[in-house]
Amino acid sequence: MNLFKLVKESVTVKQAAALYGLPVTSTWMTRCPFHEDHTPSMKLNDTYYYCFGCGATGDVIDLTARLFDLSSFQAARKLAQDFGLSPDKPPSGAIALPKPAAASSDTQQEEIFYCLRVLHDYRDLLIRWRTEFAPLSTEEPLDDRFVEALHMLAFVDVLIDCVTFGPASKKAAAARRLLDGQLLPMVEARLNTLDRKEAA
Repeated sequence: MNLFKLVKESVTVKQAAALYGLPVTSTWMTRCPFHEDHTPSMKLNDTYYYCFGCGATGDVIDLTARLFDLSSFQAARKLAQDFGLSPDKPPSGAIALPKPAAASSDTQQEEIFYCLRVLHDYRDLLIRWRTEFAPLSTEEPLDDRFVEALHMLAFVDVLIDCVTFGPASKKAAAARRLLDGQLLPMVEARLNTLDRKEAA
């Protein structure tokens, strides 16, 4: 068994995060170490991590490489050493991760990436509106954009979660539902209109 496969099958992202001192919440969220993060925006799963703030993502080797500024090979060696792995015999306490499900087709991957791009663009806009159009006093009337940001941010985060996490088949199904519905085309059309107005 090669080193990369051994590490990925034996060490979870959660285990590495815990060993390397990333403080996590009960829902396995942590402050992203790769950008200035004031509230936990990085989700830790067993086989991958994803930051909703900066988009950083990868497996346990990628996480370790970025944390310690190492190459992938150096990170794999560090994990093997820190977790007492041997290419000949994994430790008895090592967690056997489930076999990955069948990979998504190229079309499904494109649909997932498209949905994530539109949703993240919309989320960025909502975060900007939440700050830019926040009322300066209690007497000031609420701007519709500020209200939309308050109402939609949590919902958009849930949609991003659905298309980002879980087995490939579930992510592809979530993306397909979004593409078949009215929300995503409406959001993209709105974003394009706003871009044109700002460019004018």
